[in-house]
Amino acid sequence: MSIPAERLAQIANRFAELEARMASGQLEGEAFVQASRDYAELEPVAKVAAEVTSIREEISGLTEMLSDPEMKAMAEEELAELKQRLPEAEHELAIAMLPKDEADARSAMLEIRAGTGGDEAALFAGDLYRMYERFAAEQGWRVEPVSMNVSDAGGFKEIVANVTGQGVFAKLKWESGVHRVQRVPVTESGGRIHTSAATVAVLPEPTEVDVQINDNDLKIDIYRASGAGGQHVNTTDSAVRITHLPSGIVVIQQDERSQHKNRAKAMQVLRARLYEKMREEAQGEEAAARKAMVGSGDRSERIRTYNFPQGRVTDHRIGLTLHKLDEVLAGTALGEIVDALTAEDEAKRLAAMTE
Repeated sequence: MSIPAERLAQIANRFAELEARMASGQLEGEAFVQASRDYAELEPVAKVAAEVTSIREEISGLTEMLSDPEMKAMAEEELAELKQRLPEAEHELAIAMLPKDEADARSAMLEIRAGTGGDEAALFAGDLYRMYERFAAEQGWRVEPVSMNVSDAGGFKEIVANVTGQGVFAKLKWESGVHRVQRVPVTESGGRIHTSAATVAVLPEPTEVDVQINDNDLKIDIYRASGAGGQHVNTTDSAVRITHLPSGIVVIQQDERSQHKNRAKAMQVLRARLYEKMREEAQGEEAAARKAMVGSGDRSERIRTYNFPQGRVTDHRIGLTLHKLDEVLAGTALGEIVDALTAEDEAKRLAAMTE
């Protein structure tokens, strides 16, 4: 994708203008914050744009040298290298110029729920959670459970966790959807392969500015905790159920002994779910079209299958199969799938821009 010289000049001028404003020492408060944000966003684009401009200028100069018999051989050699590098640099620039999802840089809330398959589904939900824990550790992120419902056989009926770090949502957003596992459960004496599933939802972390919740829109119920996952079950009225009346979203939190802690965690989950709902509504058709490129990410859609007998993982959105089941579940090879999904999304968006 060839970017016009005029556009490259605009990028260079805008970046120079931002550099001058940042160096002037005259910016304060919100103006400085905004300029810093603009500078950080434009810097990688400006860097690649400058490289493209430089390569084009060198090619132009070397082309003129071809008419000089003494310089021709050297010019041809350098031209060949530059003409090979130029399309690569132009592609990098096109990728850098794609519209960014503002939420990509944010931390995220990870929700995993056991689906069809009973105890085996809960065990698989546990496997997925540990996979994300290990992947997060490789990225230098921190994972902190918010609430969990442990199944009798181990694993989780449901677990919600905060994943904090730089660029968490950009990588984990591809994980939203139905994950399917095919394997022989430890409780299966006949050696038959069972199919189970778990749903994953990844929600970008909102700020209080993003989501302002009116107390009058909330119905809050306090009751006694019950069920798996609480050693202090049936001792105090500490469980909290919050219903957001306008949206109908319901959040239940009962992991903590303290009613106040449970309420704070429930509000955190509610805020994340409301923010995601607002994002979907705001992006509308554009978001729908973009998600269609690599799957909608909807929790009702099967996105990936983990086949233990064959030792493979298949992502159905892009038809990618890796015979690295153990490495994927260990978190070390999950990045290969994430990178492939990101590349597919970028390719589709670039194609849409040139249509």
